Amino acid sequence: MPNAVIIRLEEITKLYGSGDTEIHALDAVDLLVEQGEYCAIMGASGSGKSTMMNIIGCLDRPSSGRYYLDGVDVAGLGDTQLAHIRNRKLGFVFQQFHLLPQLSALENVMLPMVYASVSAAERHDRAVEALQRVGLGNRMNNKPTQLSGGQQQRVAIARAIVNRPVLLLADEPTGALDSHTTQEILGIFGELNTSGITVVMVTHEPEVARTTRRVIWFRDGKVIHPHMAPAQIGQVA
Repeated sequence: MPNAVIIRLEEITKLYGSGDTEIHALDAVDLLVEQGEYCAIMGASGSGKSTMMNIIGCLDRPSSGRYYLDGVDVAGLGDTQLAHIRNRKLGFVFQQFHLLPQLSALENVMLPMVYASVSAAERHDRAVEALQRVGLGNRMNNKPTQLSGGQQQRVAIARAIVNRPVLLLADEPTGALDSHTTQEILGIFGELNTSGITVVMVTHEPEVARTTRRVIWFRDGKVIHPHMAPAQIGQVA
């Protein structure tokens, strides 16, 4: 039985400007990502990979085309509906950790569940479980300023998975980390994927992309290699 399709993009176009200044940030992109995949989105600056991530994450809307997220056509949904889908179906990890400094690690991880109407007791239990999963069971009461960069990113990952999303999106998640911490964080992503979580990561770093299972290469707003093996990075013409 084939895996469910988590991301289905059909003729997705994103235009900026008009007339002589019109820019195709994305140009009729078709793409499928199945449940359980671990993909890296790569390409030169301006290739469309960040625009693609924003659309996949329901943070931006395509100018035209269809986007089905876990079987739901989200391209034409309103802001409230998109916010609901982001909270319930998507987890986000960014280069900057976006933790609230006045809250403890536990409180930061509990926050998305407040908007998902999860009971207080369950919020606590699930946040503890998520922090233990990323190796921070002994740091739950620390505030972000009391944590290293790598530990803050672990908190951000725990926050991203606590609502049990169908898709984990990571935008340059190791960009602010040293090489040793990068390997630790990539190890967590690998473990999460092995457990069944679908992961899509934007990165410009070949060594990061090589830890994934599939590379999607963008150029000039188009997908030119939808199923590149990570070992082929560096051979792109």
